Amino acid sequence: MYKVREIEDSDFDGLMKLYMQLHDNPFPEKTPEITKLWSRILRDKDHHIIVAETDGEIVSSCVCVIIPNLTHNQQPYAFVENVITDERFRKQGMATACLNYAKELAEKENCYKLMLLTGSKKESTLSFYRKAGYNSEDKT
Repeated sequence: MYKVREIEDSDFDGLMKLYMQLHDNPFPEKTPEITKLWSRILRDKDHHIIVAETDGEIVSSCVCVIIPNLTHNQQPYAFVENVITDERFRKQGMATACLNYAKELAEKENCYKLMLLTGSKKESTLSFYRKAGYNSEDKT
């Protein structure tokens, strides 16, 4: 069983461990700059790091940023990035649950659109995003 929630201050190590599987990121040294960046993200009411955890371990995540906007009747839009699930926990619905949480946030904030950007060209990844409700036909 897993739980989906937003990140907390104490989750830094767990998130960075998961991010090591995202583009082979190294585990960052806890420098004052990294600590300052982490605090800035946590304080930003428009920056949401969503995680799925099981047995206290963060195993899936995505980021959803709500972006203020002066067009479309001043409705914001949302941007999703850094979607990752630990390879040991894939195909269990956790990333979809994180993406659904992001969608709920965007709806709650009255966003007029929700965008997701991926650099992946893998058909399995693109198919996953299509099943989650995203497409590459609306805008480029």
